[in-house]
Amino acid sequence: MAAINEVTDLTNEGDVAVVTLNSPPVNALSAKVREGLDKAFEAADADASVKSIVLICEGKTFIAGADISEFGKAMTGPSLQDVQNRIENASKPVVAAIHGTVLGGGLEVALVAHYRVAVPTAKAGLPEVNLGLLPGAGGTQRLPRIVGVEKALEMVTSGQHVPAKAAHAMGLFDELIDGDLRAGAIAFARKIVAEGRPLKKVRDLNDKIDAAKGKPEIFADFRKANARKFRGFLAPEYNIQTIEAAVNEPFEQGLKTERKLFMELMTGPQSAAQRYVFFAERQAAKIPDVPEDTPTLPIKKVGVIGAGTMGGGISMNFLNAGIPVTIIEAKQENLERGVGVIRKNYENTAKKGRLKPEDVETRMGLLTPSMNLEDLADCDLIIEAVFELMEIKKDVFGKLDKIAKPGAILATNTSYLNVDEIAQATSRPESVIGLHFFSPANVMRLLEIVRGEKTDRSVIATAMKLSKTIGKVGVLVGVCFGFVGNRMLAQRQREAQKLILEGAMPWDVDRVLYDFGLPMGPFAMSDLAGLDIGWDPAKTSSSTVREVLCEMDRRGQKNGKGFYDYDENRNAKPSPVTEQVIRDFAAKTGVNQRDIDDQEILERTLYPMVNEGAKILEEGKAIRASDIDIVWINGYGWPVYRGGPMHWADSVGLDKILARLKQFQNEMGDDFKPSALLEKLVAEGKGFKDL
Repeated sequence: MAAINEVTDLTNEGDVAVVTLNSPPVNALSAKVREGLDKAFEAADADASVKSIVLICEGKTFIAGADISEFGKAMTGPSLQDVQNRIENASKPVVAAIHGTVLGGGLEVALVAHYRVAVPTAKAGLPEVNLGLLPGAGGTQRLPRIVGVEKALEMVTSGQHVPAKAAHAMGLFDELIDGDLRAGAIAFARKIVAEGRPLKKVRDLNDKIDAAKGKPEIFADFRKANARKFRGFLAPEYNIQTIEAAVNEPFEQGLKTERKLFMELMTGPQSAAQRYVFFAERQAAKIPDVPEDTPTLPIKKVGVIGAGTMGGGISMNFLNAGIPVTIIEAKQENLERGVGVIRKNYENTAKKGRLKPEDVETRMGLLTPSMNLEDLADCDLIIEAVFELMEIKKDVFGKLDKIAKPGAILATNTSYLNVDEIAQATSRPESVIGLHFFSPANVMRLLEIVRGEKTDRSVIATAMKLSKTIGKVGVLVGVCFGFVGNRMLAQRQREAQKLILEGAMPWDVDRVLYDFGLPMGPFAMSDLAGLDIGWDPAKTSSSTVREVLCEMDRRGQKNGKGFYDYDENRNAKPSPVTEQVIRDFAAKTGVNQRDIDDQEILERTLYPMVNEGAKILEEGKAIRASDIDIVWINGYGWPVYRGGPMHWADSVGLDKILARLKQFQNEMGDDFKPSALLEKLVAEGKGFKDL
């Protein structure tokens, strides 16, 4: 085996040259990899004894994509297009031998090989859309020529990883190889030479794109079907335009269109935000004073107290991961209802084909319903999901302290309450931690992991590791009212309520925030959840607009009237009744209403959130600004293409935000008082990114 460079080898197996890449961890297309490929293919093509060439990778995967760490830096060595031209124009058949994942630039390299073979466990995809990009090395021009326009549209706009069997069926892989991939690929290479098969260049395959010519409805229908999913994102639309170019333009012109659109995305704010989020999510797993080698505790059995919406959803996360759960309720009917909801959720998933019927039974078989707290004695982790009242939670933890085995982790799912105070109800505060799941707990990706004053490092390390096991994004936060997410949300909610009294209507506020990219505004959200959550008819006093609406039996979507009026399909429209209630309430409380423009609504609702985020950082309740962004993206639907509130604030300009906060403070009081950190960053000409 001859070394081409430190990551590439070239060896001859008789008349087959084998180019082997070994650039851990994922053989990304770094400058060294590109250089190695270029030189190896040049040498193999020039060798008269070689009749075919196999490209294969060591390690856990084929080329998994571009080297994202090189983004934005000056390029060295041959470009990816140079390498692709070298492979595609080889005078001998080139076979890409694929295992693991062939993604992004990796698939674009495989697409310039004349043939592709893969092991049955391989997966292929073009996931650039998830970074706000499109495949920039011919992927959008070659893919539809193999798999057809409709399938290519799905792949490039979803970033889906297609399993080998499906990839083979659609023609992306020429053959699946059971057993040793290297030997199988060499045998395949010899076979195509023996059969005299042509040098099949994907760029020259036009049958499948010709079938789509003169059919603009293919693209119109696809856009319409996915409009909701793609809302606000540029990358899916640009990906669609490149597939249109593949159909309507000659190949070389299509490449130019792809490159032009790629550069627009690459240099634009959306991709910058999405790439930032990609790294921020990985960064959130790193805790400065909890090293990666911190011992973790084995979690083989979990207890959940409460079988309501939260408790049931929390339980499903562990059942999905194959971890047995004992679920506790005080009343038999509540227990049966909660277990029934879990089963129904699984059965609905099975009906949609996303779960096998036997999987439903396997997961339900891991669930042990009980009304006896003592049944939690052998659990490694116990999560309390009871009513959000401190006295109730302390009572539960006091009982758990006597029941749970030594070393068991005791977790609270509180959204707001003081974890340290809860821990004081036990003799083992070092074992107590907050695990704040977001509703619906079996769907939402965020897990706020709340570190108490005395929480042991091994407990923190275990919680962070466990978050990955159950498919969550764990973010470590400190103890304060509402932690990170809800503490910042309170700022937005306060201003939204003030705005409607001052003259904006609920649908104005909701529209501005929806157009910004959030899934829904605060008033639509209230109607969805139910205006009467936490409302007590016996204690109501018409002291807020919400109370007045509840007193009028306007409960939200559940009864067709809340802030909005709803038709039989739950479609919302502005309510003249609500408008009159607001105007009457404003008059009664002496608020003079005025016209409020969209910009003020945006600034009033979002700038105080940024300011609160700065206070959270100041107090050390979040480790990094990027952790705050990950909380908001994964727990509250902040648009990923805006990168989270702190990243967005940097893009707006902290000086601009500070000036506006000061103006609001002068006009409306200290709710808008700027944080010391925000003042300091502006004075130093820095952003949250510099912390």
